[in-house]
Amino acid sequence: MLSERSHCDIRPGQPADAAAVSEVFRTSWHNAYQGIIPHLQLDSMIRRRTSDWWAKTLRSDGDNLVLEVSGDVVGYATLGPSRTRGRFEGEIYELYMAPPHQGLGFGECLFEACRYRLDERRLRGLLVWALADNASASDFYWGRGGRPVATAYERFGPSRLQKVAFGWD
Repeated sequence: MLSERSHCDIRPGQPADAAAVSEVFRTSWHNAYQGIIPHLQLDSMIRRRTSDWWAKTLRSDGDNLVLEVSGDVVGYATLGPSRTRGRFEGEIYELYMAPPHQGLGFGECLFEACRYRLDERRLRGLLVWALADNASASDFYWGRGGRPVATAYERFGPSRLQKVAFGWD
């Protein structure tokens, strides 16, 4: 958990954050999906998300948030309108922390900042998709009060993996 000395800042991502976010993406995705997503597909996905890709993606419009600890970007989230129709109008598309900063409460802070940002945009209800085999993500969203509301499948090369939508009204 966060101690009194732990301090984090959450702010909109900027193109200048691209290299740091790219590194958080690389390490967190290897940590989260190694052994779940086939190796070739996982490596290909990670290679595509270069610093240049992130520099184009990161804008200061509030759809990308970064979490800094002691001035270093150690987490990021992307969010916006839900990509599925229904009662959940907002969605967190991605929320990842660098592995050394996982389990310390920083992810919860970033999650709550996303909820606040979606509330500001008057998007009612929240949806987050996670691969069913990613137990740490499922545990995290259960711990934040999310409950499974839908399932779907996504193909990663030869593998067809189940994903679960967690919802908050």
